[in-house]
Amino acid sequence: MIKPGITSKLFLAILAACAVVVVVYGVTAQVFLHSTFADYLREQDVARIAELMPRVEAAYVEAGSWGPIRESATDRFTLLKPQRVPGPQPYPRPVSDQTGAMFRIALLDRDYSVVLGNPDAGRDDVLQPIVVGGATVGWMAMVPFKKVLASAESRFYSAQLRAWWLIGIASVLVAALIGWLLSRTLLQRLRGLAGATHRLAAGDYATRIDGDVPDELGQLARDFNQLAQVLEHNERARRGFMADISHELRTPLAVLRAELEALQDGIRPMAPALLSALHQQVGQLGQLVDDLHDLSLTDVGALAYRREPVDLVVVLGAVLNGMRGRFSAAGLALRTPIEPGPFLVNGDEFRLQQLFANLLENALRYTDAGGDVVVSCTRRDGMVQVVIEDSAPGVEAGKRARLFERFYRVEASRNRASGGSGLGLAICRNIVEAHEGEIDAEASPLGGLRIVLVLPALVQ
Repeated sequence: MIKPGITSKLFLAILAACAVVVVVYGVTAQVFLHSTFADYLREQDVARIAELMPRVEAAYVEAGSWGPIRESATDRFTLLKPQRVPGPQPYPRPVSDQTGAMFRIALLDRDYSVVLGNPDAGRDDVLQPIVVGGATVGWMAMVPFKKVLASAESRFYSAQLRAWWLIGIASVLVAALIGWLLSRTLLQRLRGLAGATHRLAAGDYATRIDGDVPDELGQLARDFNQLAQVLEHNERARRGFMADISHELRTPLAVLRAELEALQDGIRPMAPALLSALHQQVGQLGQLVDDLHDLSLTDVGALAYRREPVDLVVVLGAVLNGMRGRFSAAGLALRTPIEPGPFLVNGDEFRLQQLFANLLENALRYTDAGGDVVVSCTRRDGMVQVVIEDSAPGVEAGKRARLFERFYRVEASRNRASGGSGLGLAICRNIVEAHEGEIDAEASPLGGLRIVLVLPALVQ
């Protein structure tokens, strides 16, 4: 069974909606003509009868019975005639006059026999009693407009029915044309979006769609373009990541291979210095593998976190105490203007130690000898802020935003010769984000880099 496409569904929906509107409108109009408008005419007839009633009652009182009135040709002509007021006549004329009330009205005696007026009037028509001396002496009758014009109404109804059918058919045809044009335009845009989606799924991340139209499909196209841009960026990052990994692994492996082949060929004798060099290369490979493992876990959120209240002053102090000797050996002055705690956060103590160790290792590795490293910890507006800043060399403003990318290094001064894998700051960013915090790199007043780390504080 062939399922209708979106064009057919949209076309049928518009067509059905138009058909329903035509039917409802036609039925409502017919009900109005047969009911509401007929009641309105009846009210007009009653108003005309009430207008004539005083004159008819006065004529009966004067004649004493209906006999003289029935035999008087003058009264027969003037008694039921509408009375006009002096002066210009109102325009348009009353509705009752326009619907032939003068020819439909009749005067009936007590037994419903016609005295004057329309001979077809009877007790089944619109009646109003004529009361003289407290007794009903006759009736004013009005033959309904609908009864008088039964045959004409039938022709009118048939004409109206034909008109409604013509209007309905014309409306449906117009709706069909509009629905076809609209669905065709919509389908063209959807086909373009579907084709672009297929190209994107096939790996063509440069695919873009025109999103200048200010409607829902235009917004969808803009969202598609944003998605394609993100995928394109991720693909470039993936390729760069693979190239960086191969490069980082190739260098120590090449050194190891060359040294081992020299040992095998007897070119290099076995010596402690050679073993130390080999051990250093193996250590770099091990550190790179460990960093890659940690980075992959933090990227997918699989790194284990044991959340509990942790005092950042204590954690930071422990890390600083373990590294003071290395800072002193490197000729760096380490200053720690840390406010007295406790500064509690909900975090994993081991991962926070790893975070601070990586940041301090970065400052230790990339600060020139004789420089300064300042570590501060403060609490502001429900947040705990840790700042680690160092002296020269600094990082250009355009490159600071990329410091937290994996394998990124500033080639001029913070380079591969320092021995880092280029993954430490990327791991730091993931740990901070896992603790619902923020980390940023700024220019330091000391001339180097200023790392600002903010974590949500626990209410004390």
